[in-house]
Amino acid sequence: MQDLSRTFSVFTNPAETTSTVILGAGIIGCASAYYLSRSGTTKPDTIHLVEACPELFASASGKAAGFLAADCTELAEANNGKGEWGYSRSTGTSFAEGGQNRGAKGGDWLGEGGSRAEMAGSHEVVGDKVGPAWLTRREGDEVQTIGAHDSVAQVDPLRLSRFLLKESLREGVRLHHPVRAVRISTNEAGKMSAVRVRHENGMEYKIPCTRLLIAAGAWSQRVFETLFPSSRIELPVSQLAGYSLVVRSPRWSREHEGGGCHAVFATMREGFSPEMMSRVGGEIYVAGLNDPELALPGLATDAKIDQASTDELKATAEKLLGRDGTDISDLEVVREGLCFRPVTNSGSPILTRIPDEALGKGLATAAAPDGGVFVAAGHGPWGISHSLGTGKVMMEMMEGVELSADVRQLGL
Repeated sequence: MQDLSRTFSVFTNPAETTSTVILGAGIIGCASAYYLSRSGTTKPDTIHLVEACPELFASASGKAAGFLAADCTELAEANNGKGEWGYSRSTGTSFAEGGQNRGAKGGDWLGEGGSRAEMAGSHEVVGDKVGPAWLTRREGDEVQTIGAHDSVAQVDPLRLSRFLLKESLREGVRLHHPVRAVRISTNEAGKMSAVRVRHENGMEYKIPCTRLLIAAGAWSQRVFETLFPSSRIELPVSQLAGYSLVVRSPRWSREHEGGGCHAVFATMREGFSPEMMSRVGGEIYVAGLNDPELALPGLATDAKIDQASTDELKATAEKLLGRDGTDISDLEVVREGLCFRPVTNSGSPILTRIPDEALGKGLATAAAPDGGVFVAAGHGPWGISHSLGTGKVMMEMMEGVELSADVRQLGL
């Protein structure tokens, strides 16, 4: 990937024209850049993606499940979604070990590590002998379909994120990586005109900026308080750490993909609620073990995986995906992961423009659609599912045109 912080060295005279800086090159930032670069109004080479982490998509954008609670086919059909990012129709399934009650709600997922199966799709029960062949079932277990094949879908979030970034750069969007935003610069009229960034090698330079979008996931509040230290508001976005595995099983391979993927939301006797999603490419994603007390690191690559938590997930994978009646495993662990989902107390994301008067110290921005400070963060477990819709709405919000969705309740 290009390191454009070297290519574009130092901007000593920020442009007077509209220039957009997106802080955070995760899936929300990249989706926003993708749609903004295709708006027909904003020149793509005036859009700047800024990412501090030395590894792109090192947190939730690359290590989430990729389950889509609402099927979205338009982009996939136009861009070979199956080949580019593993797009596939899926079936949502609930699994209750020994017939355990699967009534955990979305709020329990956030506060207690419960299942999000209740929010996964329509709850039309079609039988108790359903589910994927790769799921190990025993006498007394309950398996029910909760999301029809035409209402949910599956992607590989890392591949989707890379696609959005690749296509944005192809249009002319500029990537600055790895650099950290450190200060806002203003023009003679006191209006925001640039963002000063610092490369990991210590070099600093300015990027022209009249419109700023903070899309830094769980790090969004840290970014905001760094750039607007005198502001009296806080972005109510915190982190929820979650562990994951990606495994391969001989019961899920490319030859099985013709029937579509499956998402299984489980309830175990131990009280924790694993999630398992089969993906195009012969992989099964296993997660659901969360740690709300784990502090947010400085960068996603600074996260330290707790081996005991990973071992617990591996044991769960063997129990639910392995061969029954044998101690010999035929599962291959492809990847161990730890990511930090950006969450809010309300359970809803923040998609809004921050009023100039809330930025502090009399700082102002240009009138819409040329200026403003915007936020898109806090999507919780639905960041991948809502990424494309969020990107489109934020493009419309920044361009000052009619929004495709009513997001008035998603302000600060």
